Amino acid sequence: MTETLTLNTGIGRRPMAWLPVSLIASTATLLMLASAGRYDYHRDELYFRMLGNHPAWGYVDQPPLTPLLDRLAIEVLGDTVWAMRVPYALMLGLAALLAAAIAREVGGGAGAQSLAASVVFGTFALSAAHVGSTAATDLLVWLGVILFVVRALLYEQPRAWLWAGLVTGLGLYNKHLVFLLLLCLGGALLITGPRRVLRSPWLWAGAGIALVVGLPNLIYQVANDFPQLEMARVLAEDKGDESRILLLPFQLLLLGLPPVWIAGIVTLLRDPGLRPVRALAVAYPLMLILIFVIAGQPYYPLGLLTALFAIGAVPTVRWLDGRRPRLIWLIAGVVVFGAAGIVTSLPVIPESRLADTTVAETNQTIADQIGWQEYVAQVAAVYRALPAEDQARAVLFTSNYGEAGALDRYGRPLGLPAVYSGHNELYNLGPPPDDKTVVIAVIQARPGPEDGCVEQGALRNSAGVANEESEEAHIYVCRPTVPWHTAWPSLQHYG
Repeated sequence: MTETLTLNTGIGRRPMAWLPVSLIASTATLLMLASAGRYDYHRDELYFRMLGNHPAWGYVDQPPLTPLLDRLAIEVLGDTVWAMRVPYALMLGLAALLAAAIAREVGGGAGAQSLAASVVFGTFALSAAHVGSTAATDLLVWLGVILFVVRALLYEQPRAWLWAGLVTGLGLYNKHLVFLLLLCLGGALLITGPRRVLRSPWLWAGAGIALVVGLPNLIYQVANDFPQLEMARVLAEDKGDESRILLLPFQLLLLGLPPVWIAGIVTLLRDPGLRPVRALAVAYPLMLILIFVIAGQPYYPLGLLTALFAIGAVPTVRWLDGRRPRLIWLIAGVVVFGAAGIVTSLPVIPESRLADTTVAETNQTIADQIGWQEYVAQVAAVYRALPAEDQARAVLFTSNYGEAGALDRYGRPLGLPAVYSGHNELYNLGPPPDDKTVVIAVIQARPGPEDGCVEQGALRNSAGVANEESEEAHIYVCRPTVPWHTAWPSLQHYG
């Protein structure tokens, strides 16, 4: 029996293992739904909720899909944390199915498909789906594109390029990161082949479909001078060095069981039967180089890495070769990494015990779900302490979209005035009317004396969890002398 992680057989589709794969996918979705209502909104969710009230073809920092999905979930299921997270719980289950389908395309049976589906219990996939981030949708988009690319290349089904183009076009309404995947796949095909497919009319027809489907969002970018390029530039300036340092170590944390996706790369490079899709293995280092150059976020390769995990599941299961000890070790690894992903990504630890835990300190996504209602209550106390004539002339102003989103969500029932911010797309929703001359400001930077501000205290949460608000944000009552329409351009910022 072989001791190497190679396929050693011809490539051919096996039957789809619907029962075990569906059980894994539904378990992931139900786990998301069961935990969706714990803790509070993530800062990004509060922002998306605000944007959903202002539908558009695009925003300065992202396309419109996620805010519109959140608005739809609220309209159908109610204005709750749980409701906003339902679409992403479903997406996680679909991602499990797509990972299993990719394993099937490269010859995987029930065991390999089940192992591939289990990839969604990795730390980052759970975090992304739990808080309803754009990364959850992107994972689904990338897996869909890769599935059709595998079919087009491995089984010479040229019409699959049309489906890949359709998924790409739809994906452009979530994030433009799918362009990174296409660019790296194109470069890898030039390096490893089969280069003839780059001349295929079906491939270019798929590209045309992607362009047509995604055209409205692309027109928005052109008409607004490509605001997302400016956003990317700012992020690269602010976080570029950190992103480059963390890029390689982060790859080992994105998914559980790194040997499985490494096996996928090795198998793609060594197995003759997989030569038509060898470009997937080469695309990964190309993507790492590209992300390093542009100072992108370390999680950007998640979709491609997940596909490599799915491919690596096939030789991994064959490596077991019916040997019980190996099977036990593999099952133990899946369970351990899955449990670690659940504990570090989902609201498992009671909020009252979360402070100073490794989870809260290392996973900012967890920390950013704590304290919002308390913060709003503290702002409301400052507002109520104002004289009635000041309340009539008051507005709220925040330094970031999380604070603005929290005040928009929880402040209205408390009778708080409208909230404004210069952060990202919220800048385009302002400025306040010039007759609003009393400002309750929730900001990190200490204002200058010319702003006429008096500090009213710092934001704190009773759980004692450290996040951006509890560590930096203060409440001020300000009486600026410069009219809003004059001051507003100086308040715009990205991040």
